[in-house]
Amino acid sequence: MVKIYIDPGHGGTDPGATANGLKEKDVTLAIATRVKNMLVNEYSNATVRMSRTGDQTVSLVQRTNDANAWGADYYLSIHINAGGGTGYEDYIHSALSDSSTTAQLRNTIHAEIVKLIDMPNRGKKKENFHVLRESRMHAMLTENGFIDNATDAAKMKTSAWLDKAARGHVNGLAKALGLQKTSTPPPTDNVLYRVVTGSFTTRANADQQIAALKAKGFDSFIDIVVLNGTTYYRVITGSFADKANADKQVADLKAAGFDAFIIVVNL
Repeated sequence: MVKIYIDPGHGGTDPGATANGLKEKDVTLAIATRVKNMLVNEYSNATVRMSRTGDQTVSLVQRTNDANAWGADYYLSIHINAGGGTGYEDYIHSALSDSSTTAQLRNTIHAEIVKLIDMPNRGKKKENFHVLRESRMHAMLTENGFIDNATDAAKMKTSAWLDKAARGHVNGLAKALGLQKTSTPPPTDNVLYRVVTGSFTTRANADQQIAALKAKGFDSFIDIVVLNGTTYYRVITGSFADKANADKQVADLKAAGFDAFIIVVNL
C-alpha cells in the first residue's frame, strides 16, 4: 500500500488567510477531504491519513510528527495563498535539487493540477517550510489560488472548482506514485453524486450536524456555498462516482434518522 498523508493547512484557532467571505482553513479542508475520498474510493493500493478531518487546531510539529510516526510515503500539504496575486503554485524544500526524486514527483503532480485548476500557473518553487523540512518522506505543498483575489475567491466558493482542484491533485498523485485503479472502477461520466444531509447559514449548526452524523458512524465534511450573497455551510456525507452507491448512502442515512438528498456535480 502507498501511504499518503494529506494535510489541510491551518484549522481551529488558526483560520489562515481570510478574505472575500472565506477562511483558508475551510477551503483547504474542502479540497483535502475530496482528495481523500477520491483516493480511497478509486484506488486499491492507496491508504490515506489526514492531519485533521474537521475544524481542529493542529500545530505544525504535530502534523509532521504524526506523518513520520505513521510512516507515510508521501506528504501533501494543501494551502490557499494571499498577499496579492492570482493563480496556482507549489513548493518542495529549498535544499532539494531539481533532479531529486521529490522534485520529479512534484513535476508530475504539478502538471496534472494545472490541467484542471483553471487558474494561471505561477510555477514550481522551493521554500524552507516546516512541513517540507521536518517530514521524513517526499513532501509537497500546494497553494491553490489567492483568497484575497476576487476572481480566485469566486472559484473557491463553487463545488465544481473544489472538485476540479481535488481531481488534479488525485490525478497527479496517482501518476506519480503508481496508484492502481480499483478492479471495478467507477463510471467515468464526469459527474459526482454528492449526498447532502443539511445546509445551514450558521457554521456551528453544521458542525453540530457533523457530530451527530459521526455518532451514528457517518463521516461528513462541510462544503461552503454562496448563493445570492448568502453563505451556506452544506454538510456532505459522501461523494460518489456511481449513483447506486449514493442511493445506498441516502437509504442508510434515512434509516438512521437523517434527511438526505443527492445533488449532481459536473466535473
